[in-house]
Amino acid sequence: MQGSFRAFLSHSSVIKSSVLQHVRMMDPVLRPLVFSRSQSVSSARIEEHGFESTTIADILKAKGKSADGSWLWCTMTDTVYDAVKSMTQHNVGALVVVKPGEQTSIAGIITERDYLRKIIVQGRSSKSTKVGDIMTEENKLITVTPDTKVLRAMQLMTVD
Repeated sequence: MQGSFRAFLSHSSVIKSSVLQHVRMMDPVLRPLVFSRSQSVSSARIEEHGFESTTIADILKAKGKSADGSWLWCTMTDTVYDAVKSMTQHNVGALVVVKPGEQTSIAGIITERDYLRKIIVQGRSSKSTKVGDIMTEENKLITVTPDTKVLRAMQLMTVD
């Protein structure tokens, strides 16, 4: 279990960046599942009520007003080169990895750190290596739901 926490902690800043960036549009049918509230929450409301009552959905809505539920992702069968190219183009440090043909099924995450440690340092080719070969798998991640309070998510990210 500590290994899972460490994996999450080592990727927490890039996970945050990945989640808060908005590029590829999620299937419109799924949007209500991810963004279930009808009103977005302003920064002023977050400051007024604090992290104790603010949810992850509130943060995502406040950050993603213009994109309305879009998120960055790639598939397990994409090349690492294409994933890194997408991260670079969108100025993020991670992508959510989904199973091929299943945009609703998260397989894991690929980060800049995965690229550096598993491609560059090992001398592998990013153009011939698949994302699924180097990603951090879903079962090693700690995730939260849209209804999770921000304070609780912060506590999870700082567990030793």
